[in-house]
Amino acid sequence: MEDRSHKVLLALVMLFLFAVIVLQYVCPGTECQLLRLRALSPAAAADPYRAEDETPARFVPRFNFSADDLLRRGDFNIKGGDLIVFLHIQKTGGTTFGRHLVRNIQLEQPCECRAGQKKCTCHRPGKRETWLFSRFSTGWSCGLHADWTELTNCVPSVVDSKKEVRLRPSRWAQDLEPWRAQGRGSGHTRLNALFVSPLGRNFYYITILRDPVSRYLSEWRHVQRGATWKASLHVCDGRSPTTEELPSCYTGDDWSGCSLQEFMDCPYNLANNRQVRMLSDLSLVGCYNLSVMPEEQRNKVLLDSAKENLKRMAFFGLTEFQRKTQYLFEKTFNMNFISPFTQYNSTRASSVEIDRQTQQRIEALNFLDVELYDYAKDLFLQRYQYMRQKEHQEARRKRQEQRKILRAKQAHLREQGENSS
Repeated sequence: MEDRSHKVLLALVMLFLFAVIVLQYVCPGTECQLLRLRALSPAAAADPYRAEDETPARFVPRFNFSADDLLRRGDFNIKGGDLIVFLHIQKTGGTTFGRHLVRNIQLEQPCECRAGQKKCTCHRPGKRETWLFSRFSTGWSCGLHADWTELTNCVPSVVDSKKEVRLRPSRWAQDLEPWRAQGRGSGHTRLNALFVSPLGRNFYYITILRDPVSRYLSEWRHVQRGATWKASLHVCDGRSPTTEELPSCYTGDDWSGCSLQEFMDCPYNLANNRQVRMLSDLSLVGCYNLSVMPEEQRNKVLLDSAKENLKRMAFFGLTEFQRKTQYLFEKTFNMNFISPFTQYNSTRASSVEIDRQTQQRIEALNFLDVELYDYAKDLFLQRYQYMRQKEHQEARRKRQEQRKILRAKQAHLREQGENSS
């Protein structure tokens, strides 16, 4: 009986060795072998990017985007003069994402983050200049939570230390056309670098968006605890708005303790449609002067501007899709994070219970943000789907090349065998 069990064990060992030999011939590459071994494990059977946010298996797009709109694989040169600029919109999870940028990326020269200090030093390899313009690397150099209008006018002068460099976004886009055409002609999508400074520096703008209702409730809870963002400059066309153009919702030092009803009732509340305003070119509508054009026309210009700017950004992520956000950033900038992003389904906003009528009121107050988010979510998921397809096509191409090499080796061995015989 014991002799029989030894024979069975020996047979299993021989079978395992035979399988390893076959695997080596079929897939000689180490990477391919690891992929096959992972595929055998039950934990890897499910798509990790789909499990974290319950995205439908078959995503049906609503908007038509070109390949240039979907492909975001830039030529970011961290050793050169290229710069990633993070546009941080309040209560979108930007603080968490900003910490990922300075603490969680595999770099030749990682950011230096000291205990007890919010800012980190993110120098290029071998240089004493930063490759990242964000809250946790350069601080609020263009003002607290600077918006699109402020950043595109401020960043070049701050980075290049030239006060006279103050070009409007429309001028940037116009100057960029020959460069964009050259990028398309070379077979690479170079639209990621939205602006090029007069000194030849490429600026890659990025941001994070969030579901408008959740973001609005989160901002209310934040204001309720005493947040004001009074230090925000709101600079547009070279000046900050007057108190008549941008009245305050409260008379004291802050608005702490305000109810949700009070928060919604203030007609000057900057929380309303904040994401659209933060991403649009405010100079197109006369900045904060509401008398320049009718309200309906102003809303349309702001929404169209925000959509266009968002589409042309090098990258944007969504708070509700953490792993997909990580994936698209890594593919866009060819940078890998050390640890995976975490999807937090329990937040301060999710703990607020509101009835259907209140939710509809919030959606009405943020109707521009709702439309922008629907557009952004569609573009985001299309980009993710497009990049995954590109990744699968590349993997299939590599497998085909490996098969060709294997067949060539087998043919060579047969030829040698025939010659020797």
